[in-house]
Amino acid sequence: MASFTEKEEALVKSSWEDLTKNFSHHSIRFYALLLEILPAAKDMFPFLKDANEVPKNNPQLEAQAMKVFKLTFESAIQLREKGDIVIEDATLKQMSSVHVQKGVIDSHFEALREAMLKTIKEGVGAKWNEELGNAWAKAYDVLSAKIKKGMKNA
Repeated sequence: MASFTEKEEALVKSSWEDLTKNFSHHSIRFYALLLEILPAAKDMFPFLKDANEVPKNNPQLEAQAMKVFKLTFESAIQLREKGDIVIEDATLKQMSSVHVQKGVIDSHFEALREAMLKTIKEGVGAKWNEELGNAWAKAYDVLSAKIKKGMKNA
């Protein structure tokens, strides 16, 4: 499995602190970026389906964005501590079945990855560098591989 260095973990932790300071703003930006990259994603989220733009002050939107970022953040920590990501079977089954029901395909994972990295880049400003982006990307890639594997078994 992917090895994760102390430095990569420190970069992810530091940027996580920056992101969570104004997460409601970053969650809106994340979905705006996602829809720019993948307009079809609009129909996959109930809080975007009938909206002309990404809704502000929407607890569902913010909670869903937090899930994506927090799972990726926690994946980075697990990669450092355990060398792998452990997702409870029930959680993985539930996540995988939702992804299958929504018609998620590999290119959707790539679009989400791109939107997440752009959001982080904007969110951390001058702290951004390639190493930071690569650390988040590595954690996301391992996490998405687990979900994709779960989807094949769903």
